[in-house]
Amino acid sequence: MNTKIINYIKQQPPIYFKSSKAFWDDEHISKSMLKAHLNTDTDGASRKLDTIQKSVEWIYHCCQNVQNKKLLDLGCGAGIYSELLYDKGFSVTGIDFSKRSIEYAQNHAKETARKIQYYYQDYLNINYENEFDIVILIYCDFGVLSPQNRTILLTKIKKALKKDGILILDVFNSCYLNSFEIMQNIKYEKYGFWSAEPHIIIQRNQYYKKTKNTLEQYIIITENDCECFNIWNQIYSPNTFTEELKLAGFKIIDIYDDVKGTHFTGQSETICGIFKT
Repeated sequence: MNTKIINYIKQQPPIYFKSSKAFWDDEHISKSMLKAHLNTDTDGASRKLDTIQKSVEWIYHCCQNVQNKKLLDLGCGAGIYSELLYDKGFSVTGIDFSKRSIEYAQNHAKETARKIQYYYQDYLNINYENEFDIVILIYCDFGVLSPQNRTILLTKIKKALKKDGILILDVFNSCYLNSFEIMQNIKYEKYGFWSAEPHIIIQRNQYYKKTKNTLEQYIIITENDCECFNIWNQIYSPNTFTEELKLAGFKIIDIYDDVKGTHFTGQSETICGIFKT
């Protein structure tokens, strides 16, 4: 185990180097993630409820004649957006790679008589064709993917959308770097987000200036194991964002500061775009 720790710490990870395991399906961490998703008083995993509601209203107004339009919610988590969009008249399909979150979403939809289709799946493996009017991928999940995987996903989304279908997604703007702290920190916890056992957390935040990537790295050391979780993101400008979508064959409709449809100023931590096939 000492060798694992040394290997994790001794060098800066290459861009988009993978975590040692998928934390979103870890038995303990997925419980913590679901709890964070359902706590809509913070922006921890889902955004605050007021922001979510405003986002849903804006998405609704972006889509004329919404009734029965088919919407694909990628990275749907516990289904908070999916349920509110269903209530607005969309026919909703939600996909997420956390089994615990999908099971919660499925059970809650059944309890509340919402006919939402939820699937436990890596959205890089979707295989729809000409099926959806709208696809959403929000909470800046797009930039978590490597450039290669972003290309794969955009190709699949384009194939999944009907003619003149729209894609709504958001990414981090360069202003995000004002709040991103480059740091190294170590602490001990008896029990917490990352483990049910006593553990040490080594957190290292790094910025890769050349490629404009951020890394939040968490090395979790328990008595008998060590895991390394690398959480990457891509920092965009309006030009790099729209050019990436154009290269994938999308046409830009407009860009905004956020998924609430705030007029674009460039002063927000995020950029939201609406694109069409």
